[in-house]
Amino acid sequence: MRIRLATLACMAALALSACASLQPEQTGQRLIGSDQGAVRGTLGEPTDTFRFPNGTSRWLYSGQPLGHTVYAADFDATGKLVSYRQMLTEAEIYQAQVGVWTKQEVLERFGKPREPTQYYPLMKREAWTYRMYKDGYQTAHFSCYFDDNGVLQQSMIIVDPLGGDRRGRSR
Repeated sequence: MRIRLATLACMAALALSACASLQPEQTGQRLIGSDQGAVRGTLGEPTDTFRFPNGTSRWLYSGQPLGHTVYAADFDATGKLVSYRQMLTEAEIYQAQVGVWTKQEVLERFGKPREPTQYYPLMKREAWTYRMYKDGYQTAHFSCYFDDNGVLQQSMIIVDPLGGDRRGRSR
């Protein structure tokens, strides 16, 4: 009987983790109001964590470099989840402030780049790149270009020239 209960508990945990990986945004939204332990138990270990001066914190769940997502779990000062959303959307990207944001702000918003960083000596710019879906379905690359002081000087979204989209069609 105990073995059967243990097996059922394991199967339920596997089903829950499968739902979390197949529908991460919906799963995260259902966790709003939960504590950090419940979020970690459902979504696993975050890839990046940040604590802010006001006591709030952000956990990032990156699907980079092969995936197209970075999800942010934002917690209030008491450790309760208050927001869960996909960060690599045009709405989030267009908030980047050229000449204002530093590498730290980009890290806190989109996480550590998992693609190799590039340095362009003629421009004197370091580039970080993230894979994303433009318009929600076109495979694209979002790049941030920093000057030698680590300040964001340019950002751009470039549709992947090899084509393809999240609907499973190629160009």
